[in-house]
Amino acid sequence: MLTRALVILLVIAVTAVAQAQPAAPARPSYENDLMRLSEILGALHYLRDLCGAREGQAWRNEMQALLDAEAPSGERRDRLTASFNRGYRGFQQSYRACTPAADFAIRRYLDEGSRIARDITARYTN
Repeated sequence: MLTRALVILLVIAVTAVAQAQPAAPARPSYENDLMRLSEILGALHYLRDLCGAREGQAWRNEMQALLDAEAPSGERRDRLTASFNRGYRGFQQSYRACTPAADFAIRRYLDEGSRIARDITARYTN
C-alpha cells in the first residue's frame, strides 16, 4: 500500500513540477530534491526486486516519467540518470540477498521518497 501511495505521489509531483518549471534554463530550486529522488528510485528499483516485490520495471518507469517531465534531453537528464544509477549500483555492490538491513533501507527510502514528492508538490504547485 505504501508503494502504491509513493507511486501516486510521484506522478502528482512530476506533473506539478513540469507545470511549475521556469521558462529560463536555470536550475530550479528543487533540483537537489529531484537528484535525491532519482537516487532513491534507483535504490528501490534494485532493493524491491532483491527482496521479492516482483514489481518488474515499476521504479524504472517512475524514473522515466520523471525524466520525460523534467529533462527530455541534455545535461540535466544525464545528471538525473546518473543519480538513479548511483542509487541502484550502491546497493547492488552491497547486497546480494534480501537482509533485514535491506528491508529497513526499503522502508526508509519509501518514506523519504514520499516526503520529497509531497514537499515538491506542496511547494511548487499552483
